[in-house]
Amino acid sequence: MQFPAFLWPLVLRLDGVNQQPPKDDDVVAGWMAFAVFILLCAAVAFLGWSLTRQFKKVRRAQEEGVFGDDDRPEAQEPGTDSDGGSDGGSSESEEQTQP
Repeated sequence: MQFPAFLWPLVLRLDGVNQQPPKDDDVVAGWMAFAVFILLCAAVAFLGWSLTRQFKKVRRAQEEGVFGDDDRPEAQEPGTDSDGGSDGGSSESEEQTQP
């Protein structure tokens, strides 16, 4: 008789019932986890360095005119329309009083 495959997780779980949990001093992250952490930090540092290099290249190319004419309107102050007015905020002169 063959043991049903869907019962293996239950058998494996019951097999570990009699085992004692490890002591707090025995459980550590280890050197491998530390190495992975250091490698991830190095990868993030490399990506940041590469990103700033690319930004510098794009800025230099933009100053040289590589991208063509700049047809966009000038940068606007936040909170103003293109005609210089307010963009939805009410001013004291526009307030309406209710009787």
